[in-house]
Amino acid sequence: MEQDNKQLQPLWQLTLVEFREILREEIRQISLGTNPNENKNSEKKYVYGLDGIATLLGCSVPTASRIKRSGILDRAITQIGRKIVVDAELALELIKDNEEEKKRKKNGKSRKS
Repeated sequence: MEQDNKQLQPLWQLTLVEFREILREEIRQISLGTNPNENKNSEKKYVYGLDGIATLLGCSVPTASRIKRSGILDRAITQIGRKIVVDAELALELIKDNEEEKKRKKNGKSRKS
């Protein structure tokens, strides 16, 4: 309970000893991967429209449009009318899986030749 009160105090009101205690505890939690204050992994990141897809994939808007039309990203895309919402993490995973599948097919064809 005392630790919670210290964390609510402004930094300038902490003693050096209290500040070191808090830093040690935070570093320990981060190194163990148990930092309760960190919610980055639980939040989904979305991109919007063809511009968002292009930025995410590092390509041009026409290329992003071609990739979208190909169906590779269908599971990551929600589209209502003209509004396109893309789950960025899932889209990158789908692109990666597609690239791996292409490599497997390419390697499989070259073995038969």
